[in-house]
This record gives sequence, C-alpha cells and structure tokens, in this order.
Amino acid sequence: MTRIRCALPRLRRTVARLAAVALACLWLAEPAAAAASRIKDIADFEGVRNNLLVGYGLVVGLDGTGDDIKKMPFTRESLISMLERLGVNTRDALLEPKNVAAVMVTGELPPFSRQGSRIDVTVSALGDADSLLGGTLLVTPLLGADGEVYAVGQGQVQVGGFKAQGQAATVTKGVPTSARIPSGALVEREIPFDMRELNQVKIALRNPDFTTARRIAQAINAFLGTPAAQPTDPATVQVVVPPGMDVVSLLTDVEQLRVEPDQLARVVIDETTGTIVIGDNVRVSRVAIAQGSLTIRVTETPQVSQPAPFSEGGQTVVVPRTDIQVDEDTEAKLSVLEGGVSLQELVNGLNALGIGPRDMISILQAVKAAGALQAEIEVM
Repeated sequence: MTRIRCALPRLRRTVARLAAVALACLWLAEPAAAAASRIKDIADFEGVRNNLLVGYGLVVGLDGTGDDIKKMPFTRESLISMLERLGVNTRDALLEPKNVAAVMVTGELPPFSRQGSRIDVTVSALGDADSLLGGTLLVTPLLGADGEVYAVGQGQVQVGGFKAQGQAATVTKGVPTSARIPSGALVEREIPFDMRELNQVKIALRNPDFTTARRIAQAINAFLGTPAAQPTDPATVQVVVPPGMDVVSLLTDVEQLRVEPDQLARVVIDETTGTIVIGDNVRVSRVAIAQGSLTIRVTETPQVSQPAPFSEGGQTVVVPRTDIQVDEDTEAKLSVLEGGVSLQELVNGLNALGIGPRDMISILQAVKAAGALQAEIEVM
C-alpha cells in the first residue's frame, strides 16, 4: 500500500505535464490551421454559377431630369411604342416630355433560381438624363446570352446620389444617373440543371496553381478514403462521385475542407496611386541599393534700377537676379540587402532607406532589372 500511495502523486504530475504539453501543441498548431482556407472560398463547382441578364426599358416620373426627346430619338420611339401597346396612338403627336429616360437594366440570375423568386437589378441612364431620382422603371424583359427572357424588372428606383444646380454653382454627389431596385425583377424562366445525374464533378480554382490543385485533391482523397479526386490541370480538380453518395452531400462535405493555397512570388504595383503589394514568397538576392535625387532650384527675383533724380539720359530698367541651388543628396548611402531575405526583412530594408512609395516602385523595378528580385512584377 505504501508503494502505491507514493506512485499516485508521481502519476498525477506526469498526467498534468502531458496535458500541458498537449495544450501547448494545440495552441501552436492553431495559427497554421487558421492560415488554411475552405475549398469553397478558393474554388467554384461546375454548374454552380451566375448568369448575366440585360434589358432595355424606360424610367418615368422624373422631375424634369429625363432625356431630351428631340436629341434622343430612341427614347422617343420607345415611348411611342410603349403607348401604342397600351392602346394610345401618339405617332403623329408632338411629344416633348422631360420626365422619361431610356435606361439599361442589368442583373445576375443566381444558380438554381426558381420561377417566382426575385433578384436585384441595376438601372443606368442611356441618354442625356440628369438624374433618375424619383423615377419608376416600367416592365422590362431581361434577356440572357441565348436571347431568351429569364426575368422581368419593374419598380421604384433607388438613387444613391443627387445633383443640385443654380445659375452660378452645381453640386453633385455620387452618380445620380445610376440606381438600383432591390428585388426589382421576377424570375420567369428556370435554367434546367440536375446535379443528381452527375457521376463526376469538376472543381475550378479561382487562382490556378499546380500546388493548390494537388493539395485540394489530397485533402478530398484523405477525407473520402479513396483516390476519387485528381487534378487535371492547374485550374481544375476532377472528383468522381463515390458509389452510394449523392452529389449534394459530397459537395457539402468537400467545400468545408481546409487547404492552404499556394501563390506565385509577385509584386503588384499601381503607379497611379503609388500602391505596392508584395507577396509572402518574394525573395531578393544579395544586392546593394542607393537612392538619391538631384534637385535644381532656380529662383528669379528681378529688381528695378532707377536713375538718380534730375539726371539726364537715365532710364528705369529691370535688373535680373537669379539664384541657382543644386542639391545632389550626397548623404544617400548604399544599403545592402542580404540574399534570400524574407518579406519582413525586405520591407524593413526598404523602409530604412527613408523613401516614399513612388521611389520604392522605381527601386523594385531596378532590382528586378538587375536580376536580384526573385518575383514577378505586375504593373496595374
């Protein structure tokens, strides 16, 4: 009994230590798991996609901000045709309304939309209308790429901007000639697609990459316990539906699997705004960088020279005075970036030069030209 009692405290301490080690391992593994993304966030499934719709219509009820009928013949013809369909003959009448605007109506038909469901649409002025504020879209058929009508739009437009003007000033906020109609279109035709008849599904990567495609296939095979997934190219992973499993259940489980996507070493530069985005895998070989600028400042301060009072033959002249200053930035020194530096070290090294984003763009392009930047530069 004495030996057992002495061993119990040691056993408890050992179990406590093991539990602490396990918790530490879970805590350390959490960031790695958080870096992974769900498959549904980095890829699309075959057949699950939106379809673009477009239509031409009229917006009425504007407060004198519509199209000029005399300058916009398509607005006039559309108005006359609409009234004729309603039994009103205005072919020979003089029409000069200012509360009608021709518009283009666009929207997206979500996948598996059923007849009777509603979708949002965007209304944009086609003529010279000043604003669509307060207007109402009349019945507008929305066509698909095949020319068939899939939805019909109508409703009160909602404009996010406005325009107010007077004789000497004009104030414009946002774009008053563009508006939205939430749930403004009614789906009239369905796109037939039966997923139950599929015996295989293709997963399309949004950012094609060999490594990411292989990781997705490995994650799916590990989950199913069978080699059902196989990458066919950098952008596609083909999954064979296992026997006795329906496609919907398979995709529901697959889209929740987490995969760490790989990416190319890339530097994205927007010279217009001076924006620089550097990827995590960007590396720089050993290189020395010096950045300096030559500034020449010329200042003109002309002076007026006048003759003495009551002098003969004298005249007033302008005497030029020029001051030229040259700043060669002699304090700029070479900074050495060691080879194979990480993203953080690269940023720290560039920041140590004390330069702005636009000068940094020139440095990155020069380092790339020297062959020391192991990444692709993409200029937007």
